[in-house]
This record gives sequence, structure tokens and C-alpha cells, in this order.
Amino acid sequence: MRNPPHSMRENKRRERPAIDRSTNDRPEVRLPEDQQRGTYVKLHKHVIEDLMVAPGEEAGLETRSTSVTKSGWLHAKDAPSPKDLAKEDLEEFKEELATAQELLYATDTYALLVVLQALDAGGKDGTIKHVMSGVNPQGCDVVAFKQPSAEELNHDFLWRCEKALPGQGRIGIFNRSYYEEVLVTRVHPEILEGQHLPPDSATGKKLWRQRYKDINAFEDHLHRNGTRVVKIFLHLSKDEQKSRLLARLDDPDKYWKFSTADLAERAFFEDYQDAYEAMITATSTRWAPWYVVPADHKYAGRALVGGILTHVIDQLDLHLPEMDAKRQAELDKARQTLQAD
Repeated sequence: MRNPPHSMRENKRRERPAIDRSTNDRPEVRLPEDQQRGTYVKLHKHVIEDLMVAPGEEAGLETRSTSVTKSGWLHAKDAPSPKDLAKEDLEEFKEELATAQELLYATDTYALLVVLQALDAGGKDGTIKHVMSGVNPQGCDVVAFKQPSAEELNHDFLWRCEKALPGQGRIGIFNRSYYEEVLVTRVHPEILEGQHLPPDSATGKKLWRQRYKDINAFEDHLHRNGTRVVKIFLHLSKDEQKSRLLARLDDPDKYWKFSTADLAERAFFEDYQDAYEAMITATSTRWAPWYVVPADHKYAGRALVGGILTHVIDQLDLHLPEMDAKRQAELDKARQTLQAD
């Protein structure tokens, strides 16, 4: 994503220098010359490191804040209010994503798979709506995985997600995913009875270890074949979940959002936290690490997700394909034909 052609950036706002959201004592830092290209905001590496679960380390959800990052990202000195700053950065990230999508499509080499996981009322739908609103819908697919169908239950647990993977040059977003098979099924193991597993299948902790291994191998395969998997857990507190569920009951316009199943699942809040802790710890890998995003403040969570996605795509160092002499000659001939028409 570095140094996209000038024509793709010339109409963007350029009044601000490229900046790096850093810690309190360094609120705005000019990026190195090779990274400056007009208006360009990126999350500081300390924020990325704070959000990412390092491979081999425990997720540590109990000690991770659901409201702030350790780096004080939104509390820079002389900056706007945290909410205004987050919204401002989100707009910048959306512009970067729009440019990145063009480059993904043009290069036709990589795909981006975004896996969003959260508890009920965690903000998955809103995050997708606000973060991805700037990308071209023709190059982005959103798939929400609900209760498996009879056909899906007749296949292995990865099958229904595998057939929904984005192709090269595209962005795919999974609203929930194959990770439900080590989350919901772990909290409600009776679900396994309907999955037509062989009689000699593993059970208990051994089954989860096997599925973690399968998932890691699956994602490694995707990475080696050009699909970058970005896994994000929207970390919501129990109090904030309660507040959001009550808000749905207090506003007639939000009644449609409320499900009695959400209330029933809330009774298993701690069980889900344990399941997420084990799952994230076991499946945060070098090729597909997990990012734990504080989600109590929607404005901050959305901006952080936008920053993570731009960070990941930036690592691909995408450029428009170079034209060879034959292709340039074709374009020159086409121009001459049109000019003579």
C-alpha cells in the first residue's frame, strides 16, 4: 500500500502532514520521508502491539481493558476530544481502505479475510457498517454465519466458511466464523450431538485442541496462498453488554435488534470469556494473530479496527502492476483511435 500513484491520492485532503498516533508525550509524529504521502494516519506500533496477542502468549482477557488502550491513543495532549479524534482517524482509515481495495483488485494477488468475533451486542454489525462504508461493494463480501443448516452439518466444521472465502483481489468479512465451533460448542457441548461426528472422535479438551490445530493449519494454508487473515475480537464488558441490551428494549426503533436468545446467552458470559481466552491463546499465530479491541466505546473500537486493517494491508506493500512495452503500445494505439474518432 505504500506510495500509491499520485493520481489515486491527488484529490484527497492534504492540509495535514502524515502523522502517527502515539503515546501521550508524542501525540503527533511526522513519519519518515518514505512513508509521507499527504494525509495519512496510522496507528503507532505500540498500539498495534498492545492490541495484538503475541503468538505463544496467553490472551489475558481478564487483564485487558474493554475501554482503553495502554498507549493512551485517544488522550494525546492538545488533541480534540477522544470521540472527535477517533472519528477523525476513522475517516482517514476509510480513505486508506478505499485505496487499498483498488490496489488489491489491480494486483489480483492477495485477498483479505476479516474475521470478526464478539459476544452478543459486541458491535460487529456497526463496526462493519462504519469501517467498511468507504470501500466499493463490488469488491467486498460480508457473510454472517448463523446456526448451521442440515447441509452444513453433513460436512466438516470448516466447510461452510471455506466456500465463502474471498477470491484474489477481494475483501471478505466473516461476521462470526468457524471459531463458533470452538466457542458456542464449548459452552454448549450438547450441540456436538447434531454434528454427525464419528463414534471414535475425541471429546472434551482433546477435541478443542484438535480443532485449534485444524484452524491453525487452515489459516496457514490461506496465508501461504495469498489470503491475509485479520482476526479481531471486540472485547466487551458485561456492564456494557447489559447497557446495550437494555437500550434495545427502551427504544421501539431497536426492538427488532433484541432477541431472547441474547438474554439466555448472557447467563453464560463467564463461560464465553473462558472459551475466548482458550481459543485466542491457542490460535494467535505468526501468520494470523488475534487483535483484542476494547469495544465499550463504539467510536474507539471502530477506529481501532480501521487502523488494524490499514496496518495489515500496508505490510503487503502493494503497487499497481507495471506495464510492459506491449501493453503500453496497446494503450497508445487505443488513445490514437479515440482521438481520431
